[in-house]
Amino acid sequence: MTFKTDVNYRKQTLIKLLNCVQAHEKEITNALYADFKKPEFEAVLSETAYIVSELTHTIKNINKWAKPRMVLPSLLNFPSTDYIYKEPYGKVLIIAPWNYPYQLALCPLIAAVAAGNQVVVKPSELTPNTSKIVAKIINEVFAKSHVECIEGDHNVAQELLSQRWDYIFFTGSVAVGKIVAKAAAENLTPVTLELGGKNPCIIDETANLKVAAKRIVWGKFLNAGQTCIAPDYLLVSQKVKPAFIDLLKTEITNAYGNPKDSPDFPRIINGKNWLRLAQMLQNEKILCGGETNETDFYIAPTLLDEPKPDSLVMKDEIFGPILPILSFKNEKELQEIITQYEKPLSLFIFTENQSFARKIIRDFSFGGGCINDTVIHFSNSRLPFGGVGHSGIGAYHGKRSFDTFSHQKPVVKKGNWLDIPIRYAPYNGKLKNLRRLLKWLS
Repeated sequence: MTFKTDVNYRKQTLIKLLNCVQAHEKEITNALYADFKKPEFEAVLSETAYIVSELTHTIKNINKWAKPRMVLPSLLNFPSTDYIYKEPYGKVLIIAPWNYPYQLALCPLIAAVAAGNQVVVKPSELTPNTSKIVAKIINEVFAKSHVECIEGDHNVAQELLSQRWDYIFFTGSVAVGKIVAKAAAENLTPVTLELGGKNPCIIDETANLKVAAKRIVWGKFLNAGQTCIAPDYLLVSQKVKPAFIDLLKTEITNAYGNPKDSPDFPRIINGKNWLRLAQMLQNEKILCGGETNETDFYIAPTLLDEPKPDSLVMKDEIFGPILPILSFKNEKELQEIITQYEKPLSLFIFTENQSFARKIIRDFSFGGGCINDTVIHFSNSRLPFGGVGHSGIGAYHGKRSFDTFSHQKPVVKKGNWLDIPIRYAPYNGKLKNLRRLLKWLS
């Protein structure tokens, strides 16, 4: 089919998609607000503008990315020229989550189309208004034989997973990621799994506390904490903990005033998630916030003081506007706390001690992170985005997204003007010369 081989067709289709998403931006931001009161500023920053940027970058570079790449040949194959061809996998399934339902549906779609694949997109049923716009955009831009959007609940997702695909791209929880991986294994289907984890955020005694508080409040409570790379808990040096808690409270007030009335603070996605988060607050020492309203699925930005390791809030990823604060005395305590969990998707460090920052980066395994900020590593398309261990498999963004959806096909083109006979049988008397040759080449 044309779209699987013709790069110009892919490019023109992506240009059409760019025009379409720009035309529908207001519908998208309205849909996101209708689904869980995501403010327009956050919708533009983290969803619509990101997609426009990703499309623009992909359209600009698609011809270069799709070209066969010449690589240095092996002297063992002399004379030869060696290439890597970018080949689409074929039929791709993309299952998108609800927390960034527009961006995380279209971002992998852009790359899958750019790489030449046929695609089925399954948006989240928990954000029906946004999913409807995603389906509308896909239907306007693509032929159904090229890209199809299939809406529905978890039963639809299970039915899709029961079919055979050439590649599966999933964003969501660790628990569902394991289900996807198991289904993919039935047909040896390669996967990208963008999952999550308990992301630590470390604040040592040298940190610029005021700046750290402002950046942590923004990164944690963006999207009401429903962000896979948000800080999940704070590890604060006991020397600065009281002062830092006061600064966090101040920054929450500066950002939201009374958060319940703030147009800038979203809601929890549904009643099930609201109840899970509300239960985390029970029997905990609340330093700030703690107010809830089931009718509105509202949970205030909340700070918790020293929850126990076996408490509900410290067992799994929080994925909401609740921020536990733990203190530490030394690096040994840091090590004990962080390593009791699986490798996180993100890790953040606030410090002016560069040797300490380097040591943390070196000693702990995590998907990605920041020094003296939170979540912003996601925004650079030149950086890979992905997890490690239970926080995910594979990475994407920018050119890596194109490569994710492409089979890297190596080809050696051998010259005929010279044919060195040593490799051919009979081998009698050739072993000594072979060893010399291999030693010379090493």
